[in-house]
This record gives sequence, C-alpha cells and structure tokens, in this order.
Amino acid sequence: MSSSDGNKTCNWGFLSTASIGHKNWQAIKLSGNGQVVAVASRDASKAQTYIDQCSSTVPFDTTPRAIGSYEELLQQDDIDAVYIPLPTGLRKEWVIRAAEHGKHVMCEKPCGCSAVELQEMISACDNNNVQFMDGVMFMHSQRMPAMRKVLESGTIGDIRRIACQFSFNGGDEFEEGNIRTNSDLEPHGCLGDLGWYTIRFALWAMNYQMPISVVGRICRGHQRRDSPNAVPMEVASELQFADGVSASMYNSFVTDHQQWAHISGTKGNLSLRDFVLPYAGTQSQFSVANSAFEVNGCDFEMIENRDDRFIEEAGNSAANSQETNLFRKFADIVNSGQLDPHWSDIALKTQTVLDAVMKSAGNESKTVFL
Repeated sequence: MSSSDGNKTCNWGFLSTASIGHKNWQAIKLSGNGQVVAVASRDASKAQTYIDQCSSTVPFDTTPRAIGSYEELLQQDDIDAVYIPLPTGLRKEWVIRAAEHGKHVMCEKPCGCSAVELQEMISACDNNNVQFMDGVMFMHSQRMPAMRKVLESGTIGDIRRIACQFSFNGGDEFEEGNIRTNSDLEPHGCLGDLGWYTIRFALWAMNYQMPISVVGRICRGHQRRDSPNAVPMEVASELQFADGVSASMYNSFVTDHQQWAHISGTKGNLSLRDFVLPYAGTQSQFSVANSAFEVNGCDFEMIENRDDRFIEEAGNSAANSQETNLFRKFADIVNSGQLDPHWSDIALKTQTVLDAVMKSAGNESKTVFL
C-alpha cells in the first residue's frame, strides 16, 4: 500500500470489465493516491483486452494484470480495494465475498435489489473492518459544500419543495439489448439506474432526514423477450417529510438528457441544470434566485434577482473533477485506516426510499409509510 515517494497508495482491482470502469480507471490515475493493479473477468482474454484499451490512453507505471475469475482477483494479496460494477442482481454475492477477503468495496448503484440485501452487504463489510461506499460521483463535487453553505445561510429561507429529474432516451436498441432492461440483472430499471441519484439529492438537501411517506407510479414499463418481468422505463415519485417539505422526482429511459434539480424555499430558490454529470468545461455552476414582484402604478414587474455561482472544478477527466474526488476520498479512507460509516448509512437510506417507491408503484400507487 505504499508508493515510491513514501505516500500511501490504494491498490485497486476491478471486478468486471463494465464500460463505466474506463472513466474510473482514469479517475484512479488522476487521484494521485491510487493505482489499478488487476482487472478480472470470467474470461482472462476479455480482461486483457480491457486493460489494453484503457492503457492505450491512460497508462499506469506498471500495467495491471488480467485475471480470469472474480474469486482469483479477491485472493490477490496486493489488492486493497475492489471496484464492483457488476449488475445489481449479482452484486450481493461479490460484495460479501470481497469483504470476507478483507477488500474495501466501492459499489456501483443501485447497490442491491433491496434494503434487506444491502444491509447484509454492509454488515459483511462492517464485520470485516472494510469500507463500503457507493459510486455516486456528484456527492464528491465541490458544488455540494458550496450549495450546503447557501442552504444553511438562510438565503432562500426554509426549504419547502425539492424537485429533480434525471433521464435519457435509450431508444429501441437499448430497450432490447441493454442489461438495464432485464429484470434478472436490473430489476429496478430506470428507478435504480437514475432514481438512485434523484433520491440521493433529495435526501442530501434534507440533511438525510428520511421521508415519512412515499408514493411511486410507473408511467411506462417494458418487458423484452428474454426478461422474466417488465422493468420500469418511466417513473414519477413523491416524498413527504415530517416538517411539511415535499419532493418530486422523475426518471426515465424514454425522455432525452435532463438532469436538473431545484430547491424552493420561503425566500428564494437554488437550482442547477447538471447535478449528476456536470457539463463539460473548467467550472461547475449553480444559481440562487430571490425574485421579487413589484407593482408601480400600471407597471407590474417580476424581477429575477438571480446570482449565478461558479466553482473552479472541471466537468470531467481532470484532477479536480468529481469522479477523481470520489476515488481520492475513498483511497484516503483506506490509507488512513479510519473507516467512515456515513457512506454506508446514506446508501442504505437511499435504497430504503427506492424500495418504498417500487412498493408503492407495484400496489396501484398507494402510499407507503416509512
């Protein structure tokens, strides 16, 4: 776990050759405190092809080795942490096995098929003294503390409403061939893949206070020929919190790219257009508005009073971008030996709300009380 310059380095193993890993391979290289040492697939040649592809543009000083089984990778003594982007239906087994081998776990989302399942995974990590964290990159953006400061300053008053949307249009090929439309592999469909983010944003805005009730509605589902059940393709959900705050979320695989979030308060509002994946550039942005309605005789004016805030933070592929911060933060935890339960706690809360949305949606949108 130590590098040549005396600073600790977290040695990573990739459990799968999922395409999202290309981005994270680069993030680990840019983090300055991590390196990929091995990639596992059920076919070693596939793992080698993956390594060759990534190394051609983002090489490590020592080329990672290809391993022909997930179990064999977990047995490697020089691996500190594993990144697990396996399909949700397969994650529980391999998260638990990784923990039992003493490997820290970075888990893609949705983390599990249910909160009960995720609790088993987290308990395995706790029992084996390893860190668990989900791969929600926006949580590690520098916008988050800047927005928190605004919310706590009273600038927009008391929060009354949260609304957000994360969607993309997958198209026909996606519907019939992507793992996210197979109920065995990804039973939550768009709610798992995209709703994890909108739920997390709402919980973050509320300082992780849990809602008291949840309503979910599947606006559109799809069952392809090889899928045992239909999966949600378009979902609308509503959360109600104890202090009267409400939150609405929309997720879909059938509407074009949108990833906006809006927090309404008694004195103003905070909004951002790209809360999941920041738009390309060297700055991230959010807006604060304290609009005013003014009447002067026959003149009726709505004054926007918008303040655009900019953060020096690259949208992607940089040492200060959110995906790099994610892997740097995780490696800091691993290298320090001081585990942080916050990350597993908020993952479990997110999964619990997601389960409630699915339960409501599957029961004629009846309210689920938490």
